[in-house]
Amino acid sequence: MSTARHLLALACVLVTVACSSRTRNSAASHVGGAHAAAATAAPTTDEAAVSNGQMVAAHDPSHPPIDCPLRKQGLDSAQLRPFKDTARYIAFLERPDRAAWQKPDAVVAALGLTGKEIIVDIGAGSGYFSFRLARAVPQGKVIALDVEPEMIRHVHHKAMTEGVRNVQVAFAKPDDPGVPLEADLVFMCDVLHHIQDRPAWLAKLAKEMHTGARLALVEFKQGELPEGPPEAVKLSRAQLVTLVTGAGLALDSEKPDLLPYQTFLVFRKAR
Repeated sequence: MSTARHLLALACVLVTVACSSRTRNSAASHVGGAHAAAATAAPTTDEAAVSNGQMVAAHDPSHPPIDCPLRKQGLDSAQLRPFKDTARYIAFLERPDRAAWQKPDAVVAALGLTGKEIIVDIGAGSGYFSFRLARAVPQGKVIALDVEPEMIRHVHHKAMTEGVRNVQVAFAKPDDPGVPLEADLVFMCDVLHHIQDRPAWLAKLAKEMHTGARLALVEFKQGELPEGPPEAVKLSRAQLVTLVTGAGLALDSEKPDLLPYQTFLVFRKAR
């Protein structure tokens, strides 16, 4: 492992410590293993600088402890699902055979990115598309949003350990997309059918987007397919167009033949 890799790994450990709960037992019951060992935060300058009867150095003011962005957003490590459960879901999302029909690189290429865009990946999951989009916008950035804290933690950890500096993470609310006005592209793959009140949610999304911003929407087609959600929750192309245009966005383009099992539509906010 290179020196750079060692430094990145060390940074990850430090952030894990900063993100962890101060209560070791509570954290251990949920996250277990290595993260439980890091659950007790380092003492601050306000606490006694004594450990096991020996004096320990206080934080150097010029090098303050890392303040984890996930904790700032309300991440409670004691409430996270066990790593083994999360790992199984991530493995499912990242399984090698998915690329044969999901065609992630072709999807990213079809977006015609300039390399400077600010992209919001809603329902980012494991970051399957987030990191591919990030490579396509080296002068821009990708904000990975998800309602599942385990997924956000995974994407954050991967971005740190792999040195991907243009991927950020943020928690999403089920009833609000939470897209920053700066976003040039909102990307959603197999997410809309999970939304409960789609008209209200899409109306908020359209309001949050700036004029000229695009929404790329990928959803499974109706009919019997070897992949995808149950038929009862699928949305037809006509339903997708009606929902999104009803929210105030205009259909800009589509790639009907790119994906074998999914509809690929791109909308734009005209005004």
